[in-house]
Amino acid sequence: MPTYNEAESLPGTARELLALPLPGLRLLVVDDASPDGTGRVADELTERHPGRVEVLHRTTKDGLGRAYAAGMAAAVAHGAEYVLQMDADGSHPVRHVPQLVGSALATGADLVVGSRYVPGGRLATEWPAHRRLLSRWANRYVDMVLRTGLRDITAGFALWRAGAVTALGLERARSAGYSFQIELKHAAVRAGCSAVEIPIHFEERRHGVSKMSAAVQVEAALLPWRLLLGGLGAAPPEDGPGRAPGAPGAGR
Repeated sequence: MPTYNEAESLPGTARELLALPLPGLRLLVVDDASPDGTGRVADELTERHPGRVEVLHRTTKDGLGRAYAAGMAAAVAHGAEYVLQMDADGSHPVRHVPQLVGSALATGADLVVGSRYVPGGRLATEWPAHRRLLSRWANRYVDMVLRTGLRDITAGFALWRAGAVTALGLERARSAGYSFQIELKHAAVRAGCSAVEIPIHFEERRHGVSKMSAAVQVEAALLPWRLLLGGLGAAPPEDGPGRAPGAPGAGR
């Protein structure tokens, strides 16, 4: 769970997450030196939930993608069998987490995406029309270029099998911002990982403001072509990590 200025949102999201009936669930917060004291709030959570909450403090705001890469690598190194990516702001409803885990166990998939754009998925009703159109168009644009078969490749709510995370080589990822989501899923498809998408109801964040800047949007718009033409991104091993049945995108 990467954080930057999420001191208001983090406690409630962490409380809901830790209340889930999932044995072995642990929370790793990756904080980029938030000036609002999010790191301190996360430290307090570790004191209240010893052994269940950990914090990875980074000294600078180095981008969402690099925060995710650092956190996912640390989770695998600490023995996680599955690694869940999710935001602290409440936009990824905690109630969907057991469904992601259940889908992974039932299908054996390397990747389960909490998708806004499969039947049953839904965007936040509070979003204005232009933001809803931009999100939907962005996913169609990326799929048109990269042909991954994933309907929500920009999603930040996803569960990865640890073996797939290791095989993808996070240290080779180049994306600093939100486009990390695109790069990593594209690398997974190239590596032959099996993927399923399940519907979620994406919600508006509870506190604060979005970090989606114009520069981040430009990076995301250029990345698919860089991946397609330049081979940018995590280079998968020739045999790939996928042990799970089905082709990438199966079960959508």
